[in-house]
Amino acid sequence: MKQYAPLYTLFLMFIFFTSCKDSNHTNNPIQISKAEKDTVSLYGPTGMVRNIRQDKKGNILIAAFKGVFRYDGKTFTNLTSKIKSPTFWDVLEDRKGNLWFASKDSGVYYYNKKGFQHFTIRNGLASNFVGSIYEDRAGNIWFATGGGASRYDGKSFRNFTTKDGLSSNAVTSIMEDKTGKLWFGTREEPCYYDGKKFTVFKKINGKPFYNVWSIIEDKKGNIWFGGSILKDRKGERGDTLVLEFGLWRYDGIDYTKVSNKGTSMILQDKNGDIWTTGALKVNGNWVFSRYDEESLYDKNPNVTEIFAQKGLGMLCGILEAKDGSIWFGSMNGVYRYNGKTLTDF
Repeated sequence: MKQYAPLYTLFLMFIFFTSCKDSNHTNNPIQISKAEKDTVSLYGPTGMVRNIRQDKKGNILIAAFKGVFRYDGKTFTNLTSKIKSPTFWDVLEDRKGNLWFASKDSGVYYYNKKGFQHFTIRNGLASNFVGSIYEDRAGNIWFATGGGASRYDGKSFRNFTTKDGLSSNAVTSIMEDKTGKLWFGTREEPCYYDGKKFTVFKKINGKPFYNVWSIIEDKKGNIWFGGSILKDRKGERGDTLVLEFGLWRYDGIDYTKVSNKGTSMILQDKNGDIWTTGALKVNGNWVFSRYDEESLYDKNPNVTEIFAQKGLGMLCGILEAKDGSIWFGSMNGVYRYNGKTLTDF
């Protein structure tokens, strides 16, 4: 492991969602036995890390393209050694202590410490492209997929698509607010679901959102989301997009544009600071930034760039660990920031 001051790097990555027909049934999932031992290493993943979580025991769970890893403070254990082909995007420990793994192209894997169950479109999942996982207060597991939002109640899936009022079938993130409404980030406008119907965000100055990758609720009940607004299309076929990147705050009535920095992931820590990752502009540097709590609602909040990347790199998921350290993923692995130093695993 190395410790060093912030670097600067660059990249922009395109991803493609695949969609499928809506299905509200569950066939028996594929059972995968866990005969072989997990791979253990002193080093973390060296490739893309999409998301990071922490389990009830304090272990760090890392969803990387090449596997889902558990870090106990000393060693990294690949929990998915038995699964050879998928590219992983997210991991979640549910309230019962079981683990869920989301993959880019192979659906979802459920792990109960003894073996795996594999869910795909054949079992009712909306798409085999699953970008993120969320557990609501009722214990339902939600999946943001390339074919809509899938809700699993422990027995079967129910899928929500544009036919139900969802703003786009390409769902990127899901979050439940204090009132019980479920918010969805999509490749187009964000929207929320009150249990009966979907409400899609209004356009900003007549311009639609084009991407909303992350959506959170802050301590005051405001909704924060990062993405881009589609300002214009150029070319006869409309294949050139002119985008306005940014970070927005929504108070239930109006939008406030907090920053022009591109924002792909957002987290509010226990002190009230907002942390983000994202590209500054199309084909621009990717940065890991902190917006200080004391100026968060000012016209020009104080923002500090903690880390940046140039070249072939991007910055992804963010986690605040129980010890207050901030973890984030990148094209090159996982990092931890303790407020003073940056540790590259």
